[in-house]
Amino acid sequence: MIRIEGIAAFVATVEHGSISGAARQLRLSKSVVSERLAELERSLGSALLHRTTRKLSLTEDGSAFLPRAQRIVRDVTEAAADIAERRGTLSGPLRIAAPVTFGHMHLGPALYPFLKAHPELQLTLDLDDRRIDVASSGHDAIIRQGVIDDTRLIVWKLAKSRRILVGSAAYLAEHGTPQSLDDLGRHRGIFYTNRGAADWHFRTADGPVAIQAKQALGVNNGDMIRDAVAAGLGIALLPAFIAGPAIKAGALVPLPLPLDLAPDEEWIYMAHAQGREPSAKLRALKDHLLGCFGEPPYWDFAG
Repeated sequence: MIRIEGIAAFVATVEHGSISGAARQLRLSKSVVSERLAELERSLGSALLHRTTRKLSLTEDGSAFLPRAQRIVRDVTEAAADIAERRGTLSGPLRIAAPVTFGHMHLGPALYPFLKAHPELQLTLDLDDRRIDVASSGHDAIIRQGVIDDTRLIVWKLAKSRRILVGSAAYLAEHGTPQSLDDLGRHRGIFYTNRGAADWHFRTADGPVAIQAKQALGVNNGDMIRDAVAAGLGIALLPAFIAGPAIKAGALVPLPLPLDLAPDEEWIYMAHAQGREPSAKLRALKDHLLGCFGEPPYWDFAG
């Protein structure tokens, strides 16, 4: 007989890449996870994983079995959560991916009271700036900042993410404040490398434009971009959730833009894969974050 515990152990092992990781998630010993995997393979009459001392990998049968196993575990988990919801509680695992800087600056402080209010929730928060395919990653949802352009996702907008062109007082005193797009292109730029090209994108009355500047630094972390600007290395186009507190503290100076010029419209959003009904706990988290961030979001300002 195939047991749901074995299927859950298999899915957790694949998603965490090891029996140790699965044991931590399931709050079991490694020996129990190994035994459940072995029992599942005996029941199926087939090996699902190649085991070596260095890594685990899926067999051909394991690759075929995995999507259905994930669906079974998800369905059982969501069914249990629905029962809990009927009792007026939110419970069970919830796995979310979010950007690093936004996670520790704003998401964490918003999450802590939510988790305290719902002690039966088991949240796993993966902070990673890389692009994540929520349909195959095992996450219930992702939180991202940027342009919403993936039609495979169901998207909930959490807050508008205004971007601000910023420099430091020392840099502007030495190099001057750019007065036009052409002038801006002659300055040193600090760029977020996960976006690809070293340029800044704006919307104008005549359509979109991209401004290239001499790259002083390219880095895939927003905290370092903010700090590099504050150190006088150049100009950056930063989201307000990073730039706002630094501007209020006097570390960064916002640069004025012509009235008909604006950065591309971006959002902080939560997204889940199409074809999956969002759970009660995911909807509750979305509503909580909307209330925490506000409209306009608390980190933004009019300057």
